Amino acid sequence: MEFQTKIILLSMAVSIVMALILIPILKKLKVGQLERQEGPQSHLKKQGTPTMGGIIMIITILVVGIFMCFDYYRSEDVQERQVGIHLIPLIAVTIGFGIIGLIDDLKKLIGKNTDGLKPAYKMLGLLIVSVGFSLCLTQFLQIGTDTYIPFFKTSIELPIWLYIPFAVVVMLATTNAVNLTDGVDGLSTSVTTIILTCLTVIGIIYGEKEITVFGSILIGTCLGFLLFNLHPAKIMMGDTGSLLLGGAIASIALYLKIPLLLIIIALVPVIETLSVMIQVRYFKKTGNRVFKMTPIHHHFELCGWKENKIVSVFSLITLICCVIGLMAI
Repeated sequence: MEFQTKIILLSMAVSIVMALILIPILKKLKVGQLERQEGPQSHLKKQGTPTMGGIIMIITILVVGIFMCFDYYRSEDVQERQVGIHLIPLIAVTIGFGIIGLIDDLKKLIGKNTDGLKPAYKMLGLLIVSVGFSLCLTQFLQIGTDTYIPFFKTSIELPIWLYIPFAVVVMLATTNAVNLTDGVDGLSTSVTTIILTCLTVIGIIYGEKEITVFGSILIGTCLGFLLFNLHPAKIMMGDTGSLLLGGAIASIALYLKIPLLLIIIALVPVIETLSVMIQVRYFKKTGNRVFKMTPIHHHFELCGWKENKIVSVFSLITLICCVIGLMAI
């Protein structure tokens, strides 16, 4: 645990330093949050809060990640060098999703609206990164296409023609779910930090050192960012951060061959996504709403819940789900 703790503390320190440097710069550049008029009225006061905080995550992951890759690659031990090599695609796919989010955030700021990238272009970008990583897993890393079934203590091997689309769907669904979870100060960061911790613990159990290292980098990055993202937030992660974190969760789950476990440990993002789908479908069919507002965290806001209460309850639910998830492996 001492090894993981050092990486977490290093990543946390870099993340904090980056935040202290970038927040004043983003304020000076007037890179402020744009709130939807149809969103909760209480959020309008957040207008102007620095956004694109995911840049802090990108820089931290790159700095610490490159350092760790170089450190492992210098080793004379072949297995240690393999850890460094296997870290590269994990870092690359995470940064790839973050860059798509960054482009989306920049489009919103330049256009002074909340539309951002056209959905088709955004989906195309996410699709390219997802397909690229899926092919890397099967062709370059050759980790196999077997997928673990939670609780049944068994795995099924999918044919390659089925595994690639399956892996792509997992990545697209996860990034979208985490993106929808980002709507209350500290919510997405808190929930994903717990999920990433769970996945890192599983990586330790499985003896996958690259996941132990990568997961620790992400945990430290999120903890450092969270200090500035809790209510009242000094910076928002934007799509830069939410897509990055969604991509990180999905890539680790696929690498560990446990993508189906996300249904359990990422229950909060799953529910957030389902609430939107239910609301849209029901409204189109009846003209009425099931929830006061979606994603569902806004429903609880309009029911009188404070932002800190939503973060605490949703984080506790995630923690319980992660404990159940660990029992399922």
